[in-house]
Amino acid sequence: MPDPTATEALGRFVAASRWEELPPALRHEAKRALLNHIGCALGVARDPAVRGALRVMRGLGGRVEATVFGQGARLDVMGAAFVNAVAGNLLDYDDTHLDTVIHPAAPVAPPALALAEQRGLSGAAALHALLLGGEVACRIGLAVSPGHYDRGWHITSTCGTFGAAATAAKLLGLDAAQVAAAIGIASSEAAGTVENLPTAAKNVGVGNAARQGILAALFAAEGWEAAAQAIEGRLGWARAAGDAADPAAIAAGLGERWEIARNTYKPYPAGIVFHAVIDACLELRARPGLVPEAIDSVTVAGDALLLARGDRPVRNARDARVSIHHAAALGLLRGRASVAEFEAAAVEDPALAAFRARVRAVRDETLPRGAARVTLRLLDGRSAEATVLTPRGSEARPLSDAELEAKFRENAALGGFADRAAAQIAAIWALDAAPDVAGLMALLA
Repeated sequence: MPDPTATEALGRFVAASRWEELPPALRHEAKRALLNHIGCALGVARDPAVRGALRVMRGLGGRVEATVFGQGARLDVMGAAFVNAVAGNLLDYDDTHLDTVIHPAAPVAPPALALAEQRGLSGAAALHALLLGGEVACRIGLAVSPGHYDRGWHITSTCGTFGAAATAAKLLGLDAAQVAAAIGIASSEAAGTVENLPTAAKNVGVGNAARQGILAALFAAEGWEAAAQAIEGRLGWARAAGDAADPAAIAAGLGERWEIARNTYKPYPAGIVFHAVIDACLELRARPGLVPEAIDSVTVAGDALLLARGDRPVRNARDARVSIHHAAALGLLRGRASVAEFEAAAVEDPALAAFRARVRAVRDETLPRGAARVTLRLLDGRSAEATVLTPRGSEARPLSDAELEAKFRENAALGGFADRAAAQIAAIWALDAAPDVAGLMALLA
């Protein structure tokens, strides 16, 4: 029998995986990912983009079977997954797998909860499907990184579609061949571009990843097939969407080494590559005698991804979340970087705008991805420098469960759900023992 293709290997892996056989730490990570995702979604419950997505999906929907977080509304499964994925990713406050820069939970957690709610499945089943979908997304992402993103593909939207397909296929109880087919069908759906990141079109891509993944699994359940090498074939998705793909990265150590276990959670609502910039600036600001008024200019050094993502003019809140200049200004001038510091009022603050103009970005390939060096030139001729290789929230310095809970409460308060936060947190931590997800979804409604 020939060796399985990478697509087939993923199908076998997903179909054969058993929740009770996973390491306890990995099972706990599923709850951490869900806690972070739901908190981020609740924080933007009042945002016009989320309300607009709800109106659009409500107009398109079928049977009302799944809860939309924080909206007092239910939609069809694919509509609810779309809106919840948009909400979870909107603030750029969600989880990140740094090697691929994928935000795994946004495209996979909403299908997991929506399908589990529709079908009366257990909390453990939803968490298990979330883990498997995140793993599939990250492994396919490894196969096409960094060229895929560099060519302009928004990797959360593209690889997230494969992850959502795997999540949905697991919850539908598909066999190995059907799971592989679902992933292959998803290769005909995966899309999203980096050019659209400063606009709401980015969120359409993330919402579609969740929605289209469910669709792919439903077609596979109906017997639809896909090419055995839909991902890695000569004319498959990986080659079409990147430069030099590495299909071996998909199956290497599959089931033994978990990429989703390397997921990280953000302390700041900005692109993860800007966290080291913020940390370095906060460190400099805390030094005795180093006040913002004494700074003449700021130089931020980082790798190619940092500059490609963040060396941009800041015109709106979306720009601010992916701006080197705004990140540095917040750390040095305001000394904080909470959600409010990335909203329109902060973007339009004359003091922040003037400070952003003092910031210059330079490339330094000796710095690893996610790191930054900030150098200040002071008005009196002195200089000061700080380098951050492992920012807070990174794999080397992860947020604790308590810090994730505090982040959840902050987001819940922003969305108007402070009074429910404690119960929501408790329900998420206990979800693996719950016979279904109905209790959690009632709290989120």
